[in-house]
Amino acid sequence: MGNITTVLGIDYGLKRIGIATGQTITGSASPVTTLDQVNGSTDWEAIEKLISQWKPQALIVGMPYYLDGKENDMTKIVEAFCLELEQRFPLPVFKINEALSSYEAEEMLKKNTKIGKHNKHEIDKIAAAIIVQNWLDQQ
Repeated sequence: MGNITTVLGIDYGLKRIGIATGQTITGSASPVTTLDQVNGSTDWEAIEKLISQWKPQALIVGMPYYLDGKENDMTKIVEAFCLELEQRFPLPVFKINEALSSYEAEEMLKKNTKIGKHNKHEIDKIAAAIIVQNWLDQQ
């Protein structure tokens, strides 16, 4: 893993993108924010600001697969997003299976709060943190 100390995790969705940060030194992940997709388009400016702010050495993107590992409709969409990330930013992009991250995030929130529409933004950034934590745990 070399000189990677900070990573930015991304839980990509058609409506929202969850963002989290992770530290390889402490092996911990923290939810950062949730970006709204604007007319189905990625807010690249907001992503660029987050990269400038956190200065990650790598990006971790949750890849949506079915539980059996097969691709689903979102897999190709997220692959295209990853390609664009690689073209826009000079950072390695690591892909990790995130089949359960949103479900896990929702379960974590259910234990602490009632889930309503306003919690959806929480779910996305927590899902991103779970993606980062799973990546860190594999390193």
